Amino acid sequence: MSRLRSLIQTTVPAWVFGAALMIVVALLLFVIYRWFTARIAHLAGRKSPFLRDLLLRSAGPASAFVVIFGLGTTLPVAGLPPAAQNAVGHGLLIAFVLSLGWAAAKAVDLGADLALRHLTRRPADEVGRRRHITQTQILRRAANALVVVVTIAAALMTIEQVRQYGVSLFASAGAAGLVLGLAARPALSNLLAGVQIAITQPIRLEDAVIVEGEWGWIETITSTYVVVRVWDLRRIILPLTYFIEKPFQNWTYASPELLGAVLLNVDYTVPVDEVRRELEKIARESKLWDGKVVVLQVTGTPGNMVELRALVSARNAGELWDLRCEVREKLIAFLQAGYPGALPRQRAEIAGALPVLARPPDAV
Repeated sequence: MSRLRSLIQTTVPAWVFGAALMIVVALLLFVIYRWFTARIAHLAGRKSPFLRDLLLRSAGPASAFVVIFGLGTTLPVAGLPPAAQNAVGHGLLIAFVLSLGWAAAKAVDLGADLALRHLTRRPADEVGRRRHITQTQILRRAANALVVVVTIAAALMTIEQVRQYGVSLFASAGAAGLVLGLAARPALSNLLAGVQIAITQPIRLEDAVIVEGEWGWIETITSTYVVVRVWDLRRIILPLTYFIEKPFQNWTYASPELLGAVLLNVDYTVPVDEVRRELEKIARESKLWDGKVVVLQVTGTPGNMVELRALVSARNAGELWDLRCEVREKLIAFLQAGYPGALPRQRAEIAGALPVLARPPDAV
């Protein structure tokens, strides 16, 4: 046995045992921490499922810190060669910086989820709810992007060679710096546009908008683009800068309530008062009308016809579209059934068909 021990000591370097000790201690701490976290989360889940989710979601960065702590505490006694010890120590420093970034990203997500959870519990108007949800989601993505950039920059700054190269690259006016700046400009523009949209709120989730000649709803707002769901279920992908630099229509900016017009071209003999009473009857009987606006006016006389405009209101854009179609169909049916002569018609005058009495009396 003594000969085997001496053989192992002569063939296996001493630092191998130190490295094995580091790994065993780190794994042991990792297992103990995960078991302890699982137990605490199980007990917390009996009273608060949200607290259980909080503990489970934070377990990743915390586990990384525990492993780094175990490796760092055993590194001085591991007996590694000086070069290997410096390399492992620097690697642990980079891992610690990345773990800090990971924890910061988790904290941002946790704060956003807490804000959204508070919004679901608090009764509020639809516009205000969508405004806060949009702000929270955009700011979360912007904050996560900022955390990633800062974390990577901090990790690179720990490496002397990369730090010097990065400083010289960004400070120089060479072609590489110019290309990098031009490549980063769209991403930075969209990031700043996202922050501006979150603050000024020109659009919110589920806003009814008209963009590029299409009518739809804001479905998704990311850190770089916006998805607009068109009425026929197509999707239009637009960069965030589009809603800062170009004009567009937002039908639900202040309120989802809208007014809609139905135009009818009819004959001059149309009984306007009867049509007005019928319009009010149609609106009262419709479930789509919000009970606020119903008006019939003569707005023009194009050609040999009369233009009637029926103005009605609804609670949102979808109901307004259906209400306008319903009003148009029922008004046409009303004219066909009760006043067919008021439907559009063409009049013609035949030249030369003059009456006999048109001759002078003295010619008889």
